Amino acid sequence: MWSRDDIPLSDNATTILERRYLSKDKQGRVIETPRELFIRVAKHVAKADRNYGADDTQVDETASRFFEAMTSLEFLPNSPTLMNAGRLMGQLSACFVLPVGDSLEEIFETSKHAALIHQSGGGTGFSFSRLRPRNSPVASTSGVASGPVSFMKVYDAATDAIKQGGTRRGANMGVLLVDHPDILEFIACKNDPGEINNFNLSVAITDDFMSAVETGKSYPLLNPHTGKTHIVDGKEVLLDAREVFDFIVEHAWATGEPGIIFLDRMNQHNSTYPHEVIEATNPCGEQPLPPYDSCNLGSINLGLFVKEPLPDNYARVSAADGVDWTRLGEVVRLGVHFLDNVIDQNRYPLPQIEEQSQKNRRIGLGIMGWADMLIKLRLPYDSPDALTLADRVMEFVDSEAKSHSSELAKSRGRFPNWENSVYAREGVAMRNAAVTTIAPTGTISIIAGCSSGIEPYYSLVYERNVLDGTRLREVNPLFEKAVRESGCYSDELVQRIASRCSIAQVQEIPESIRALFVTAEDVSAEDHVKAQAAFQKHCDASVSKTINLPQSATREDVKAAYSLAYELGCKGVTVYRDNSRPNQVLSAATSSRSIDGKTTVAETRRSAAKRPLLLSGFTEKILTGYGNLYVTVNTLDGRPFEVFAQIGKSGYTTMADSEAICRLISLALRSGLPVGAVTRQLRGIGGSSQVFSGGGKVTSIPDAIAQVLERHFGGDKPDSADTEPGTESRDICPSCGGAMRFESGCYCCISCGYSTC
Repeated sequence: MWSRDDIPLSDNATTILERRYLSKDKQGRVIETPRELFIRVAKHVAKADRNYGADDTQVDETASRFFEAMTSLEFLPNSPTLMNAGRLMGQLSACFVLPVGDSLEEIFETSKHAALIHQSGGGTGFSFSRLRPRNSPVASTSGVASGPVSFMKVYDAATDAIKQGGTRRGANMGVLLVDHPDILEFIACKNDPGEINNFNLSVAITDDFMSAVETGKSYPLLNPHTGKTHIVDGKEVLLDAREVFDFIVEHAWATGEPGIIFLDRMNQHNSTYPHEVIEATNPCGEQPLPPYDSCNLGSINLGLFVKEPLPDNYARVSAADGVDWTRLGEVVRLGVHFLDNVIDQNRYPLPQIEEQSQKNRRIGLGIMGWADMLIKLRLPYDSPDALTLADRVMEFVDSEAKSHSSELAKSRGRFPNWENSVYAREGVAMRNAAVTTIAPTGTISIIAGCSSGIEPYYSLVYERNVLDGTRLREVNPLFEKAVRESGCYSDELVQRIASRCSIAQVQEIPESIRALFVTAEDVSAEDHVKAQAAFQKHCDASVSKTINLPQSATREDVKAAYSLAYELGCKGVTVYRDNSRPNQVLSAATSSRSIDGKTTVAETRRSAAKRPLLLSGFTEKILTGYGNLYVTVNTLDGRPFEVFAQIGKSGYTTMADSEAICRLISLALRSGLPVGAVTRQLRGIGGSSQVFSGGGKVTSIPDAIAQVLERHFGGDKPDSADTEPGTESRDICPSCGGAMRFESGCYCCISCGYSTC
């Protein structure tokens, strides 16, 4: 029955499965093979067929088809299903939206529910738009409300305390309507890099607001508690729509947040509207949901549905001829069957979620490997032919998925909320209220060995961390094949490309290859948005896609991307300007130099500067939970160069820890790392003995040292003077130390598959 033994997994995919997916014993030893994982998942999900009259033989046949689709890497479900199907946890969904009511009881009840979801491995989205604005009167206490942002911080702190599976913290989405009185505070609330780190933010934009932006009008703010126009000092509060839009753009340009969602459009295309109103999305923005609803996701690997070899008469203008539509249709129908079964086999974290999920039976069948498909069909990502094919592929996937959902409705029954849906008004039987979603596929695309979601390639050569701390260089196999066939492949070429995110200027690579293998850096913001819009046209939910911009992009570029996304029918948009995140840290640098007229790229490594014989500095006393801490900072040319700390009557362990911390801080400073990059790693580290000192809280010895450095040297952001020419900043993966990239609405690690979503 389980015929496949040669699952085409890369070494990296196997490592990821061992770290995060395969069953382990109480000692943490892996006791399951990848093949056994897929058998476990296939058998558990296929059991749902028994609910609809299937006998044991038929269930086994379904399980075998599920197993073949997964082990061929043509289809993979989302991570919770791979991790938990057939195991004790049993929670198979990825996406949840919870309501946030305006009373204290409702607010903290939702916080409790979110904690249970995070514990089970899911992410949560919230709209805080129902909360009364800051400083509003609260009759029950004769006090004033603290507002949505303050309660977001409460949720953020709760999230920080709960690790999913002991490895990562849950992800959240915070949404606020653009006409909420606290909207400006919300837009700017992540200016402090230490605040609300477990949230992505999106402003809910209305059609009326976009109309006001276009016409240059002001618009009123609405108090959700009274349902009336917000009044301050007896006057109606109006905001200039263009100024608010520019304020959103400014912060998105500076930090990558907030994103925006077009809420009216999401509801207009919601099959259960107006009976149910969508108010928020999951943490990556691609799954709009009404309160307490969830979604089960799975993705089809498009790169495996290209005819090989291509037909003799194949031409770019008829790229569709190179797609194996018959096989693609078979896997789409199988994916719908699989995901509908997941709804029945799921062990939901809350009874309200189980009821709502069963009522709508939403599924999210999506795609990955789009960039691979384009390369195999010889289409550049940003070409008009690629956009035409995107429209055709997603229309086919959506049509086949809806057709099979309709077939299942005849044999299994329509989703219970059907009477309140657009399908009832149209007289169409449907098993599922929604069938298609394009989700981020960071980890499962690494398992499948394909490109992520509908994103272009981020780079063509990159390094991965392996368990013993060494780094292995990996080359995109399609790119390697093309370059080898051209005769220009060399190890030196690969080494040069490894330091780049684009090959556009690597002249020894044939122009035809450079034109085909475009990366995210090469694609204009306009073409990023056009690609997203082409897929959105045929997608029930939304599309997880990042509009990547170079560091040199202007605020006008961000504004243009937002405006174009609205014009082309997108349901939301996330813009990320390279190196704009304030919490990015410096890693290995690259520098260019010219040799014999050619530009080469050489890696440089930071080395600690030698200590002069004489340095001057200062010593500051700061109270900690262990007693008075004396922090000495010596400087060189006005910059901190080394740090010492002494604390009395604290025991040898505390003294040793303090010395170790100071040695590492000094090494970082002597190596040229910005003060801000150091203090952000130390600030807020909790300890068992916390005290208030100097008007603020000192949470630990590392926190105390960071406060001293910040008082004297700032350090909220890396200063331009702290950055050497040619250096690049990249986020560091907390799991393996590899480089993080921002795509499909969340950070993911190209080395180990770790994702913040």
